[in-house]
Amino acid sequence: MSNIFLYGPSGSGKSTIGKLLADNLCLPFVDSDQVIEINAGMSISHIVEKHGMSKVRDMETESLKQITESKESIIALGGGALLNGENRLLVESHGKVILLTADLPTLIERLQNDPNERPLLAGDLKTKLSEYLESRADHYASFPLKIRVDNKSPEQLSGEIQTLLGRHHLSAMGEYDVHVGQISNLSHDNSIVVTDENVAKHHLDKINVEKSIIIPAGEEHKNLETVSRLWKAFLENGLDRKSTVVALGGGVVGDLAGFAASTYMRGIDWIVVPTTLLAMVDASIGGKTGFDLPEGKNLIGSFHPPKLVLADPSLLRTLSDRDLRSGMAEVVKHGIISDPELFGLCSNGMGWVKDNLEEIVKRAMAVKIKIIEEDPYEKGIRAALNLGHTVGHAVELVSGFKLSHGESVAIGMVVEAAYAVRVGVAVRGSDEAIESTLTKLGLPTRIPAELPREEIIRAMRVDKKKNAKSIRFALPVTIGKVELVDATDLESVLATET
Repeated sequence: MSNIFLYGPSGSGKSTIGKLLADNLCLPFVDSDQVIEINAGMSISHIVEKHGMSKVRDMETESLKQITESKESIIALGGGALLNGENRLLVESHGKVILLTADLPTLIERLQNDPNERPLLAGDLKTKLSEYLESRADHYASFPLKIRVDNKSPEQLSGEIQTLLGRHHLSAMGEYDVHVGQISNLSHDNSIVVTDENVAKHHLDKINVEKSIIIPAGEEHKNLETVSRLWKAFLENGLDRKSTVVALGGGVVGDLAGFAASTYMRGIDWIVVPTTLLAMVDASIGGKTGFDLPEGKNLIGSFHPPKLVLADPSLLRTLSDRDLRSGMAEVVKHGIISDPELFGLCSNGMGWVKDNLEEIVKRAMAVKIKIIEEDPYEKGIRAALNLGHTVGHAVELVSGFKLSHGESVAIGMVVEAAYAVRVGVAVRGSDEAIESTLTKLGLPTRIPAELPREEIIRAMRVDKKKNAKSIRFALPVTIGKVELVDATDLESVLATET
């Protein structure tokens, strides 16, 4: 992958945020000013005093060459390190630059409490800092990736940067990375690609892996027969305990390939390259694998996290409008659970979504990652991700899968949101907001009249989220907050649909 460079004025928090970001991503942290001081054997203020600022700039160029030749890192840059065009070209060819910005009062307050000497700001701090910012205003404005630091904790800012870049390291259930990047960056020895016949036509030639297994496309093939076929293919292709399975496809391919990998030789490594919006923002993250039984979805499965999830939004260009809309149901769900701003973006409709798929993927991914890191084995808050799914899975099953997963979840969210309002869990009007946004995306919001309600209720009772006496629902309290509620009277959940 690539380095992450933090840049911006003195006092913007590059080192503090950088260290936390490095911890979150399991990468080394490097302070370019410290590299200069180590190389010189003296502090930057002493270098300026003895040789002048021009000497610092020369040493800055040498230190950046040294840093970029080393391993991938989080790097805090000096506040003027990229004024030199050569430095900027070098840095931008080795990673992404995030500019940290802040209002003048924020910088003054921080610098007044900072014991480090800053030669360029010696004297009256407010005057010097104002001149400093004014002289660099155009330079700083030229960087496209910006984060404002005012009134935010380092933890918040690290999270914002990770979402902006689409980079995460998960550790709650096995160590693995989730990256939004290009599929061309993936190359893995001793591996085999599992994909389906539809995905193979569009994307198999884009992945640098020689061996492949192509399975039939569709939820109806998410069964033990297909898993058995994968096990046999692994054997025939000579896979051993050191091999890696690459799942190239949507949620069905990921679930099947992941489960086959989790059980082959008691578990081998796998990588997910999701090709649908639904898989990118939901199914590929979290390590859940499995297959369906005639009685219900995902009733057999295992937790087996991949070694890497690589989501390339450019792969979504081959999706049909229906598949793209289906994926947006999960995006809306993530907005309802934890990101009101994402929910608001969804209300812009499909035209806006198609022009901003990378942002949609990154933000929706971040919601799921935050939740599964807090609760990897679904003992508590992770159940919030089931919003819309208890009703949705049942509707999908009873429709004979004529309704897609996303379409069914959209219906489920509206039904469950209306129930939440009726029982006093939700803020009045939240159900209408959810229905309005889903409608703008072209998703259904009502159970088709021809689907028998008693069969839907029966399917809900078999759903994997049941306990002895009741079914636990994730119900929206308001946009951005979900509450887990046990329900025993399933007829009342569908009351507005009868």
